[in-house]
Amino acid sequence: MANVLSKKYAKDMTVGDPKALILSFMLPMMMGNIFQQFYNIVDTIIAGRFIDAKALAAVGSTGHVTNLFFALGNGLATGIGIIISQFFGAGDMKGVKKVITNALVIVSATSIFVGLLGFSFSRLILTKVMNTPEDILENAIAYMSIICVGFIGTALYNTISYIMRGIGDSQTPLYFLIVSSFLNVAMDLLFVIAFDLGVAGLAIATVTAQAISAVGSITYAFFRNPMFKLSSSDWQMDKDIITKCYTIGGSMALQSGLVALSFVILQRVINSFDSTIVAAFTTTSKVENLVNMQFKALQDSLSTFTGQNMGAGKGSRVKKGFKLGMTMMVIYAVIMIILMGLFGDVFVKIFIKSEEAQVIEYGSSAMRILSYFYLPLGMIYVCRGILNGAGDAKFPAISGASEMIGRIVFPTLLCSLPFIGAWGLWISTGITWTIVGLTAFVRFNMKDWRKGLDF
Repeated sequence: MANVLSKKYAKDMTVGDPKALILSFMLPMMMGNIFQQFYNIVDTIIAGRFIDAKALAAVGSTGHVTNLFFALGNGLATGIGIIISQFFGAGDMKGVKKVITNALVIVSATSIFVGLLGFSFSRLILTKVMNTPEDILENAIAYMSIICVGFIGTALYNTISYIMRGIGDSQTPLYFLIVSSFLNVAMDLLFVIAFDLGVAGLAIATVTAQAISAVGSITYAFFRNPMFKLSSSDWQMDKDIITKCYTIGGSMALQSGLVALSFVILQRVINSFDSTIVAAFTTTSKVENLVNMQFKALQDSLSTFTGQNMGAGKGSRVKKGFKLGMTMMVIYAVIMIILMGLFGDVFVKIFIKSEEAQVIEYGSSAMRILSYFYLPLGMIYVCRGILNGAGDAKFPAISGASEMIGRIVFPTLLCSLPFIGAWGLWISTGITWTIVGLTAFVRFNMKDWRKGLDF
């Protein structure tokens, strides 16, 4: 293989001990995901503790809508990272550079379009589609509008991060994320407490920190990483690469988009309850994301490992990666089940004032319910990591559709039952994880995605 880059900027995962490679790649990503969620939940904490429960509900009520737009950009970035890893695994450095340049162009154009779309239709979506309660509507509109305007910063940061990860560098994106996370906290406190800008201040702080993270990581990549030393010929648009980016990235975006869309529809069911339930679900969603992000670190590590080894034609190493991933997943899931059983209320109290006793009661019980389903949830991430890394275009649509159906059908059904009521919101999530986990495992055991490799 022709990879001659310093290990500081890239990691060849086609040779060496798979366990050591996956762990060393995954640990910085786990830390990065903690900071990413810290970055995401700061708005929730400050809204709940420094403004009021209605501000918390306003921020939470927009989350699934804005995630729908972000999911499209993040899915595209994920697909681009997979393509990068496959070219890198095959030793095609010229191909890697052409993917980098083409990706930056199409992500910029796509993110501007998606962001403007979200900004333009924020009021219509939150009123007609989401049925947002009147007492939090204006704050919700302000928050969503500002977040959508700054969407390009998030999209570009994610793209550069996945490109770096595709060549085996999971540390550099972490450094910029840490800086922007602390910057986000400082600006949140400044705009909310000092300037008294309320929910709008939270959004302004978030998009500013995201933009700084994007500019910093892009600047560093072009000045320091040899893989980003580009010639004029690398900047020529390549129809085949653009098509591949949109094909693989589009399938990932479809999966993420379907899941995010299901949450948008689910939010209507959530909003049919009072602001206490909205606040409780917002809080548990943030805790759930903390758990999910560590599963996602394992998923993305397996994707890069799989992508490079698929590019190098080493199917036996992919099989080893799957077995290692399953072992790591089970260990993590069991630990989290125990922690949620013992300290579910402690996690919830991070996000809400101790005086909000009813929100805390709902949230802590809900987290214990969700924890019983962490094993099938982990199965989703392990299988998805392998299949995504292999560039399987079928699985994202299958997975996304399964999750969308589950998140629409089960909450509507369970919440309509008087003896279940609002608890159906959380029970239906666990049932959906189980169905999607089984679907993922079935797809993993099919042979057509293996492209003739000995597996």
